[in-house]
Amino acid sequence: MRSRSDDIRKRIEKRKKQRERTSTRQMETKLPWTEDEERYGFDRMTSYESGPVDEENHPLFRKEVFIFKLLASACVVLVIAIMFRNPTPALDPAREFVTKSMNEEFQFAAVSDWYESTFGKTLALLPTTDSKNEEAGPADTKPQYALPASGKILEDFGENGQRITIETGQGAAVEAMNEGLVRFIGKQDGFGQTVVIQHADKSESWYGNLSEVDVTLYQYIEKGTKVGKATDNDDGTKGSFYFAIKEGEDFVDPIQVIQFD
Repeated sequence: MRSRSDDIRKRIEKRKKQRERTSTRQMETKLPWTEDEERYGFDRMTSYESGPVDEENHPLFRKEVFIFKLLASACVVLVIAIMFRNPTPALDPAREFVTKSMNEEFQFAAVSDWYESTFGKTLALLPTTDSKNEEAGPADTKPQYALPASGKILEDFGENGQRITIETGQGAAVEAMNEGLVRFIGKQDGFGQTVVIQHADKSESWYGNLSEVDVTLYQYIEKGTKVGKATDNDDGTKGSFYFAIKEGEDFVDPIQVIQFD
């Protein structure tokens, strides 16, 4: 009777050892080493730092969404480029909306000025010049503006409430009164062929009645850069152009800003 019970115990112990060996072999096959979390009784935490990453389940990246955004951006740029190259009048409202969105709602020149005053360097998207590295004068001094062209005033601001008319020599160059971003080139009511420059203080200088334009849209130009050429008078002896300064929604008298001869 005793030998039978001993035999049963041996069988039980043998089976127990077999189960332990099987369990150990499975654990070694599944996990060659033990993570810190499991060593202290916690579940293993998922990590994206090493090993192959499943892009579909990655919390910070989805390939399909990225490709869709890339293609959508390329399509938008292509459509806008075609729209600005096509002179069809039906597209004028769309072009006007894009121009307004890129200039009036986002003040490029103002952002550039803020960046420079905050970080001391020119915004990377804009070209740098040696004049940018010069030390600024006292904060209370008034900015010095360049005279757009030498000449005399034929029509003052009080006659129309928007601009003045300046008489120049034949074929005279018209220059920018201050640095800024060219935000508009085209026809304007009461100004004719016009170039509008947006400055860092959000003001705008308008140069109208031009026979030629020497700048491009969205070009960042320095003070004194040639904007265009004044239109010659009928007799061919003199020329003239329109000049205006706009602050916010209102035009101001340029004579109050720039000293004319």
